[in-house]
Amino acid sequence: MAEAWVFPMCVLCLCGFFTNMRPSEPFITAYLVGPDKNFTQKEVFNEIFPVWTYSYLALLLPVFLATDFLRYKPVIILQGASLIITYLMLMYAQGLMATQFMEFFYGVSTATEIAYYSYIYSVVDSAQYQRGTSYCRSITLVGYTVGSVTGQVLVSLAQMPLFYLNAITLTSATLAFVTSWFLPMPNKSLFFHQALGCVDKKELTVKAAKLPPRVLSMASLEDPESKVPLNAEDSPPAAQCVNERQVGSGGGFLEVLRMLWLDLLQCYSFWPLLCWSAWWALATCGYFQVINYAQALWEEVLPSQDSDIYNGCVEAISTLLGAVAAFGVGYVKISWEDWGELVLCSFSVVIAVAVYIMDTVRNIWVCYVSYVVFRSTYMLLITIATYQIGANLSMERYALVFGVNTFAAVALQTLITVIVVDSSGLGLDIFTQFLIYAIYFAMIAAVFLAAGLYKFVVRWRRSHTPQTVGGITKSEFSANQVSPNDCSYHQ
Repeated sequence: MAEAWVFPMCVLCLCGFFTNMRPSEPFITAYLVGPDKNFTQKEVFNEIFPVWTYSYLALLLPVFLATDFLRYKPVIILQGASLIITYLMLMYAQGLMATQFMEFFYGVSTATEIAYYSYIYSVVDSAQYQRGTSYCRSITLVGYTVGSVTGQVLVSLAQMPLFYLNAITLTSATLAFVTSWFLPMPNKSLFFHQALGCVDKKELTVKAAKLPPRVLSMASLEDPESKVPLNAEDSPPAAQCVNERQVGSGGGFLEVLRMLWLDLLQCYSFWPLLCWSAWWALATCGYFQVINYAQALWEEVLPSQDSDIYNGCVEAISTLLGAVAAFGVGYVKISWEDWGELVLCSFSVVIAVAVYIMDTVRNIWVCYVSYVVFRSTYMLLITIATYQIGANLSMERYALVFGVNTFAAVALQTLITVIVVDSSGLGLDIFTQFLIYAIYFAMIAAVFLAAGLYKFVVRWRRSHTPQTVGGITKSEFSANQVSPNDCSYHQ
């Protein structure tokens, strides 16, 4: 008998593949500045692209809450619908304002991605979380790679106009939209609709034992109805049953928000989690900026109207190398607790140098290679960060912390966009922008270098500082101890 989670997993993977299979994605800048749209580079870089950042930030928090409240499926359907609208407008809408609206709908599709990555946790058992997450993320990389290679082959070998690449992407988005309707509707969600049922006592005990005290869910500490004992003697031999809890009223909604806030305070008071989350937010902000405007840089270095471009090939290679690097992380043996900050510093330097070379060496092949190094290194580090954060959290807090980290990244990205990119701000040229991004990653490296050196100094001082017992050093205390066999009684 097939397991109950196989069908929704297969449907979700199909949906993820078609959503990310976008042959036109590596050529979007060339399409906008080409004869189909005929925008100037300044309009594209300083007036159109920033709209995506603003809409993503504005929608991220309400979509995060709506995703859980509506139980995922409606938001996944919304993602497919917004992609269809995006590519219809990209193909047929004319004018600056219409294209800016197109970017808004693209922001909707990006913000709703959280429903895709969260859905699986509501339809599978906790024992299958790791497999489900692996399948969901792997299929998106496969879809993106297939789309990039398809686009490059059609452009380079078939000389297909970019307009028809958008038509293929629209077809793929439509298939994703249709597929999403076949997803089963979950009966529970992580926060608003909880139906825990009968949970194995042993599993709960093991999970709780692995969690740092400050990262345990505040809900389990405060909710008098969820009395799940961690002691074997305090529970029935087979399982501990917990009643379904559903939040629908206004008061319940505020209670969930209060619970989430308390959970955040608990989670971010744990130093390793705070450290990796800080890198996540800072680096992801810079990553978004670089990948959003990399095509703009390439367009300045080698205009697509004057020569063949290989953006699709570069995106495919960087994705595959990033996936290989991420896979290899599982076989690296290192004490991340001791050396995590210095590792983040070292690879942040690599990223900063790659971005700097992209900016200063005005050769398209050097830009391509530097981009591959940049993206692969980021995917390697973000995999490590994901593991380190997830290892210290229960699954409910996992979704919450990653959502907050992403929100912080997009908020910081919005600030940079307003100041550096937007025409209402400084509106800097693309080369100056990338110089700023290189400096930004260098600053991230400096921050984590300082954190790593501080931890190293503290650890060294502790190892060389004599420990005292009752005012005397531990070694002196041990030397003064007398074996009971050597004791003699004196009057």
